[in-house]
Amino acid sequence: MNTLPRPHPAHVPTLTEVIEVDELTAVVDLASQPQPVPVPTSPAAASPAPPSHAPVAPQPIPLDSLPVLEGQLAQRVLNDVQRQIDSMLEFRLREAMAPVLARHSEAIVRELKDELARTMRDVVARSVAQEVAKLRPR
Repeated sequence: MNTLPRPHPAHVPTLTEVIEVDELTAVVDLASQPQPVPVPTSPAAASPAPPSHAPVAPQPIPLDSLPVLEGQLAQRVLNDVQRQIDSMLEFRLREAMAPVLARHSEAIVRELKDELARTMRDVVARSVAQEVAKLRPR
């Protein structure tokens, strides 16, 4: 079969242009609420009406509300990405800093022990010198 290529349409509507946000919110609100069961009042009312399968014409979203929706969406995405980045950065920093901090704390402990040993030697040496000086006859 040899078919001719179809020309592309000049404008293809996006989902936000086809579905109105207020309608979508109303549908979600209605779906989350329990629906009341109708009570028939007469025999004629007891027979259900045939369901209507007529297509509903899509209502476009006003173009002036699109920047608000995009801004809200961008802010939510930015907050989510920022939270993930913060969590991952904290994890990686802790992972990388643990061995560095362990090495430095060991070095600090060694230096403190050496300084304490020097100080103790000086204190003991002075104390011994003072006691020896007291014991010498003048």
